Amino acid sequence: MNKNASDVPDCTVFLLGKAYQKAHGDFKKQLKPFGLTNMQHLVLEGLWYQEGLTAAELGKVLILDKATLSGVLERMVEGGWIKKMQDPDDKRVFRLFPSDRANEMKTELIQVRKTANETLLAGFSPEEQLLFKRFLKDLIWSSMNQA
Repeated sequence: MNKNASDVPDCTVFLLGKAYQKAHGDFKKQLKPFGLTNMQHLVLEGLWYQEGLTAAELGKVLILDKATLSGVLERMVEGGWIKKMQDPDDKRVFRLFPSDRANEMKTELIQVRKTANETLLAGFSPEEQLLFKRFLKDLIWSSMNQA
């Protein structure tokens, strides 16, 4: 069976889902040698961007709910990717930090993500890449404002 773009249903939800599957699957393969999932990589990038966040603060930065994030964080602590440290001013609060192992691999892991992004968007002109990213961001922010 010969498949081409005209065979794909003209449904935005379907198209976004299929695009997500492709991007997620390709990135998952790239991260497999490191023993990381896409979500765990996202958490590391969030903590490299701003160390010492609480789980709630990290969830806001990454636009993730507490239920999704809590299991990921526990597995990352157990796997040696992040450290939880008590807040010196409030012993009830734990702050999150990338581990030494994560920091040693930071440059390589960020490059893996950059390469995955470049590969995904390779067929687009620079202008199309810019518009595509803007449309995705607009879609995310508009749906958040409706909630």
